[in-house]
Amino acid sequence: MDSLPPPLAGIRVLDFSRMLAGPFCTALLADVGADVIKVEGLQGDDARHFAPRSGGESAYFLLINRGKRSVTLDLKSEPGRRAAQALAARADIVVENFKPGVAPRLGIDYATLSALNPRLVYASISGFGQEGPWAHRPAYDIIAQAMSGIMSINGPAGSEPNRVGESVGDLVAGLQATWAILAALHGRERDGRGQHLDIAMVDSLFAIMVTALSQYLFTGEVPQRIGNAHPISAPLDSFVAADGHFIIAVANDALFARLAAAIGMPELADDPRFATDIERKRNEPALKAILEGWTSQRTVAEAVETLERAEVPASPILAIDQVVASAHVKARGLIRSVVHPTAGSVPVVPQPVRFLGSGVLPTRPAPLLGEHSEEVLRELGLR
Repeated sequence: MDSLPPPLAGIRVLDFSRMLAGPFCTALLADVGADVIKVEGLQGDDARHFAPRSGGESAYFLLINRGKRSVTLDLKSEPGRRAAQALAARADIVVENFKPGVAPRLGIDYATLSALNPRLVYASISGFGQEGPWAHRPAYDIIAQAMSGIMSINGPAGSEPNRVGESVGDLVAGLQATWAILAALHGRERDGRGQHLDIAMVDSLFAIMVTALSQYLFTGEVPQRIGNAHPISAPLDSFVAADGHFIIAVANDALFARLAAAIGMPELADDPRFATDIERKRNEPALKAILEGWTSQRTVAEAVETLERAEVPASPILAIDQVVASAHVKARGLIRSVVHPTAGSVPVVPQPVRFLGSGVLPTRPAPLLGEHSEEVLRELGLR
């Protein structure tokens, strides 16, 4: 049976975005076959200047702009605007993450471009959205984390608010933009026209805080920072072992009975303090002390092996180098190598979903600044 083509083969994306949220979205689209034309100013995306560097190129840029074609245009000039508009007239999707108000000044806003191409799906990614009392605010990831509420619940008990250790505001907004774009493309096939998508980083983070919001919206209780513990279930936390820490994740009574038996204390399952998830959470300090009496006498590997044999969810806490070296990452093909024109063979991390009908989707390197300007402009008849 022949493999299906990449799902977005034949779809053209005009990418005016820079840094992370927009480029992450368009990288995902490129991964599944879209022709992504990255429009950069003459100095390039700011991300091109980030460390570390490989072959004179930013490693950050290489990861997040894989599979795209780069065109340089001066959008403040009339020829640059005309070329951008000509590109949009032949595109299916536009992605931009300017501060609200900038795109209209550059002549690449939705109203202008949709007049040229009514079928255009146009995604605007910003910190606080295209309208609302905070829309005028500039935003980086840490600001989105701060104002979404996620920092207020992240960190050890009693600590100051903590930023999540990756740029989740940008990345989640990029994911939200991606599914919304695909939904709008489907709607376009039904309705014959595209639409404008308004994606806010703060909204995107706020909407994923299901546990915290379930606590506050239904009880009025403001969630607090509690470290690695789960706010509802126990034992679901990190535990001390003889040589480090590891995770136990038990969220129902049957699992807890297996855990109690595995550590040689089956009577814990009948203890009124621990008989239900609600009671275990209420008596969590006492439960953790009992469990760590067992875990602290064993290495991480010994404890995890014992619990896995009992089919109790448990795991070591891996560092990035350990994850990269793991058999799982290798078997799942989470890191691939591509050949870049100046950096040589470089690793990339494409989107992780397997499209089993399409086989392994091709991955291409990030472009040099303006590498495809002549090629793309010739396609438009502008050269």
